[in-house]
Order: sequence, then structure tokens, then C-alpha cells
Amino acid sequence: MSGGLLTPDAAPEPVDFLLDRRGTTQALDAWVIGLAFARDGATVAYALGDGTLRLADPAAPDAPWRTVAAHDGACLALAADGRSGFLSGGDDGTLALTAPDGTTAPLASFGAKWVDHVATHESGLRAAAVGKALHLFDGKGAKLKQLSHPSSVGGLAFDAKGKRVAASHYNGASLWFVGAKEDKPRVLEWKGSHAAIAFSPDGTHVVTAMQENALHGWRLADGQHMRMSGYPAKTRSLAFTAKGRWLATSGAESIVLWPFFGGGPMGKAPTELAGGDNVFCTAVACHPQHEVVAAGFGDGLVLITEVSSGKVVPVAAPGRGAVSALAWNAAGSHLAFGTETGFAALIDLGKR
Repeated sequence: MSGGLLTPDAAPEPVDFLLDRRGTTQALDAWVIGLAFARDGATVAYALGDGTLRLADPAAPDAPWRTVAAHDGACLALAADGRSGFLSGGDDGTLALTAPDGTTAPLASFGAKWVDHVATHESGLRAAAVGKALHLFDGKGAKLKQLSHPSSVGGLAFDAKGKRVAASHYNGASLWFVGAKEDKPRVLEWKGSHAAIAFSPDGTHVVTAMQENALHGWRLADGQHMRMSGYPAKTRSLAFTAKGRWLATSGAESIVLWPFFGGGPMGKAPTELAGGDNVFCTAVACHPQHEVVAAGFGDGLVLITEVSSGKVVPVAAPGRGAVSALAWNAAGSHLAFGTETGFAALIDLGKR
């Protein structure tokens, strides 16, 4: 792999070679529903189905991981906060802020309603989805506005500049300007139920994962629809590569990458990488600088692949539960993953 990522020797290494030589692991005993590296890279958080966050230091991964009781119930969503720390939502109706030292406090409480999704921007903006409502907060914790949708919000995303926030829902998605004096969304329509959502890095496209084993996208300049179908399972994880040339997705026996260049993805076939074992890909994460994708599978396999060459580097062998969370740090030197059985790993892929 280029750019400082590990390149395997000519002789094949055991599948767990990177995990054993470069990784730290923990048995967390609860479903890892999400994970995130703090924006300053000093902490990584694993959000669990038992309501706790587990915090690790990438610079000292063998030090004891801290346990934070963030929610009285299950964690449902997690994101890195603006500069350091983490924002999480739970089925206890709490939107919680957790500092790197493990101190946690509620940013907002919504009673018996679940905080299903959260999103943040490096500017300090925070968004939380509670039922049909999107709640926006600034970096100081002040409530900016509440935005209503026709049905429950299925996913949230800020654009790269933090000027717009998108919410998916039944029959499409709504785009809102954060600083608008009059809140009127641009509605992107397409029949069906829309869940996970992503902006392209340049802000020109929005893509959602749908209930019926397909993706749908919109080119914002002219509203052109893009339907990406053929998946054997639901796509729950999608991510654009660093420069936005490819959209990597789960939901098939391989990593499916749609081209967002040269007029694509309309009329273009996707590229499929690292497949063939009759096990579905469950999570993808794109390297922050290079066209490199990390992927987790339903049997616990984790690997890294380079888009241009198709070269595959195994990270972790199958057998530890379906991979449910996967993320790179901002420098691209560390990869973390977690599984449905509570297995968690933090791997140092930097130069040595």
C-alpha cells in the first residue's frame, strides 16, 4: 500500500498478522454499535449496546481502557465532537457529551424519545435526530433550531464545509442550510425508505441507502437521479474515498465501489474488490488521504484494499462476530473496529 500503509511481504502472512503484531484487543462483552476517533486523534471511543463508551489512547493502547456510563440503556449513535471528545445518542432520550478524560454530561434530553442518529462538524456544529425532528446545536451547546420532517429521520450528514445538513427519511431526503434565516429545505424525492446518508466530499452529490437493497443518489446541480441497485443485502455502511472519486459500500459479498468521476455512476458498472467467500461485507471505512478502503465482514474478517491495484492486506481473521463498526483516525495511521459480540481492536498501521 502507498503512503506509509503496510505492504505485505512476498510470502503470505497469517491473516491475524497485523492484529497480532500491530494491534491491541479487548473483549467488551456488548455489541459495538459505533466507534470514532477524536478529531485531535488523542482518543478513540467505542459505543456499546450496554450504554457505555470505552475510551482508548492510540498512543498508549495497552493502557487500561476507560469505561464511561454515557447512557441509561443502549447507545444508538456516536460521532467525534468538534475538536475533542464525543457526542452520543441513546435510547434513554439523552444526547450526551463525553470529554477525553471520560467526563460525561447531557447536552440535551428528549424524555422517552430515542436519539437515533448524531452528526458533527469540525466547526463545532452538532445534529441529533429524534423521531421526525432534527435538532441543531452550536459548539457551545446552544440550541440553534429544530427542523421537522414528514417521517422519522433515517440518517444525518453535514457537508464538508458545515453549511448544509442532510436528513434522510421516507420518500427521500431533506437538505437544510444551517445558517438560513428562514428554514425551508430542498427536498430530494424518491419513493421508499431511506436510511444511511452521505455527502460527496465536494458537496455535489447526496447518496442514501434504501430499505430495498439499493442506493439512491442525486446530483445537486440539476437534480439528476442515480439509482445503484443489484445488492443481495441491505447497505448499512457507505463512505466516499478521500477525493470523492469512489463510493465504497457494504451489502454484498465484496466491497462495492461506484465511480463518481467521468460522468459516473450513471451508466457505469461498479468495481468489486476483496470478495468471493460467500460472506457479506458489513462495514466500510475509507482512508482519509489515499484511495484505500478498510472493510469488515459478517464472519469477523477485516481487511484493507487499495482501489487502483486491488491489492488486499488482511488485518483480522474471521471468528469474532460480524464487524459492526470500523474507522480510521484522521492521520490514517490507526484503524479500529468492533463486532456484534463485543470484540474490539485498535491497530497501528503507521511507519516504524
